[in-house]
Amino acid sequence: MTATLMTGISELWTLQDEQPVLHGAALVLDGDRIAWTGPAAHAPEADERVDLEGRAVLPGWVDSHTHLVFAGDRSAEFEARMAGRDYEAGGIQVTTDATRAASTPTLTDLVAARAREAVRGGTTCLETKTGYGLTVADEERSARLAADLVRDGVLDEVTFLGAHLVPAEAADAESYVDLVAGPMLQAVAPHVRWIDVFCDRGAFTPEQAERVLRAGRAAGLGLRVHGNQLGRTGGVRLAVELGAASVDHVNHLSDEDVEALAASARTATPTVATVLPACDLCTRAPLAPARRLLDAGAQVALASNCNPGTSYTSSMGFCVATAVLQMGLSLAEAITAATRGGALALRRDDVGHLGVGARADLHVLGTPHAIDLAYRPGMPLTHQVWRRGARVR
Repeated sequence: MTATLMTGISELWTLQDEQPVLHGAALVLDGDRIAWTGPAAHAPEADERVDLEGRAVLPGWVDSHTHLVFAGDRSAEFEARMAGRDYEAGGIQVTTDATRAASTPTLTDLVAARAREAVRGGTTCLETKTGYGLTVADEERSARLAADLVRDGVLDEVTFLGAHLVPAEAADAESYVDLVAGPMLQAVAPHVRWIDVFCDRGAFTPEQAERVLRAGRAAGLGLRVHGNQLGRTGGVRLAVELGAASVDHVNHLSDEDVEALAASARTATPTVATVLPACDLCTRAPLAPARRLLDAGAQVALASNCNPGTSYTSSMGFCVATAVLQMGLSLAEAITAATRGGALALRRDDVGHLGVGARADLHVLGTPHAIDLAYRPGMPLTHQVWRRGARVR
């Protein structure tokens, strides 16, 4: 392996507890890992040297919630919604039909292209979900192609979301839950690490969601929950009670929900509250109360929720800017939520920071100051991206 010394760093956001930001810093990459960080004056020798010319360096973004496995287009639905009109012909069924109809090579190429877009914006660890097939064969195909992309280094984590909604052809919700928790789970489990369920109004009840999650746990999968997006519908309570790694959306929280997430944060395996601000803006929903959660002591992550209907963006920089400008987070809180928070939501300690031994995932900004992510919102600030020790942008 080749050791690379990176110098000329104005701000190095290691996100280590003892000193989260170093100034006038340097770091050493040894293969795909971080080998050393510290003041540039004390940097060790290395095989190669890269001068970043006074730029800020962050850990690569960790996007812990996306829906990249889909085909089709829903721009007309979005345009109609922004104009204030109902769009009854749109919705998830449009995506489901298109995804089912797409060939496997086409679908794989679409997912890989979306992953490359995310990398160009500084995302270096990327989760994605199934959930637009909703038959045993189509969900297994989605999970298998995503798992292949993990093996190829394109993606990092795969989640089974057969319980996304009840498809049009299902007889009823109960029989569909039987299918998800039985034959569908059995087919998909070899290809995924996680199971998720949309526990909310118009999707699955807490009782139905619990059946799905318990079946997933019995199959050896970690738990995730879409919860409390549309109302106080029990998703947070269920996620905390079952020890899920994350509960995502969390727009509508009671005091008891906040207290439960804060209490969970004091355990060794907390349930992370993952907020999805791009989705909130694209649906004109109230922004999730990230400030309230942090003040209570909960663990918070930021993710893109990239999907074709309600958040068609993988820009974590946009999410960070929104968190600072509209959700009341400080820059450090927003960056931490988009890196260490996402890693915690995926139960990983190898990404989301630049401590010694971490995966060498770097986001080099084209500015000396990370605050420009919010101070100059919408500007193209990504200068370089390094993933597993190799420059990919």
